[in-house]
This record gives sequence, structure tokens and C-alpha cells, in this order.
Amino acid sequence: MGGEGLGGDLHLREAHAGNRHSEMILPMALQLMAEVGMPLSQLDAIAYGEGPGSFTGLRIACGVTQGLALAAGCPVIGVGSLQALAAAAALETGAAGVLAILDARMGEVYAARYWQGVEVSPPALYKPEALPSPEPGEYVAGTGFFAYEALLTTAWAGLDYRVSMQRYPSAIQVARLAVPRLLAGAAYSAEKAEPVYVRNKVALKKSERT
Repeated sequence: MGGEGLGGDLHLREAHAGNRHSEMILPMALQLMAEVGMPLSQLDAIAYGEGPGSFTGLRIACGVTQGLALAAGCPVIGVGSLQALAAAAALETGAAGVLAILDARMGEVYAARYWQGVEVSPPALYKPEALPSPEPGEYVAGTGFFAYEALLTTAWAGLDYRVSMQRYPSAIQVARLAVPRLLAGAAYSAEKAEPVYVRNKVALKKSERT
């Protein structure tokens, strides 16, 4: 999780927690606020990664965000996981165009395309072999690429694209993307916070497993 004041100061706590999200996220958030001397009552808004992503992870993020926001009496802002990933890749590489791909498990990926931070292809669920090809000079980023790197590099052989080492959405970028939305009045009440799943199915039937 990351926090950024309107004055631009940024404070960060970030961890790849595996299946320990539920036990780690709240203590980390409260510790971060305590270290910077910011009580809940002083928060202007809380931003969260709204998805797509792990069903469990998205529910935890949304639930904790709602609980903190209700306690603080502040609004919330959902930021797309793929947009945050693309923003992190653009910061790393200086790229104008990013094809952001996250591993969706079950032999699928989530992907979206961004140009100078603007969404030009919305988040969707794909089989790796059905992914749109990178545009000339575009960067590809995310766990979805690395999970199917052999397949994709073969399918895209000869195409002019680059690879960003950014694998995950960044808490820093979630915070930074949320600030202009807050200033534009796009925040909303905690009760309206919802995960963006994209996929509407979380498990395979026995007959569908290989």
C-alpha cells in the first residue's frame, strides 16, 4: 500500500504476501499512517486496486478499503490493476505505449493497452494464444507475459516490441493515479466500492480440468 499527500510526499509499504494478505494488510496500513503521523480522521480519500486480479485479493482490498473509509469518514477511489501496471512500466521504461498483461490462472490472462496513460483497449480476459499482438515499439509488462513467455515470444517472433521487467501493479502508481481523480471530484462513498473481476468464473469443473 502507498500513500501520497496532495503536496506530493509519498510513503510506501509494499509486500508480495502470497496468501497472507488478510492478516498483513490492515497492520501495514495502520503502521504506515502511524509512522507519518496521519490519523484516519485526516485522510482525504483511500485508493485501492479494483482489479482485475485474484478474486480473494480483490475482495480483501475492497473490504479493507471500505472498513477504513467508513471509520475515517472519507471517500474511496478504485484504480484499475492493469492501468497501475502500465503506469509502473511506463515510469520504468519511458514508454508511451504499454500492453499490460496479468496472469489470470486457469490458462488465461487479463490484458489491456494504454497509450500515454490513456486506456485504448479495455481490460479483457484472453487465452494467451489469442492475445492481441504488440504494436510497433510497444512495451509488454506483467506476470501474464512471464507466465507464458515461451508461447508469446514464439507467436510474436519478428515483431518490434520491448519487455518491461515490471511484473505487478504498483501501490505507488495506484496512489498517484488516484490523486487527479480526487481533485476532479471522482471519489465516491465507501458503500459503492466494488471489485472489477472481468472473469465471472473462479473455478473449473472436473470435466474441464486437464
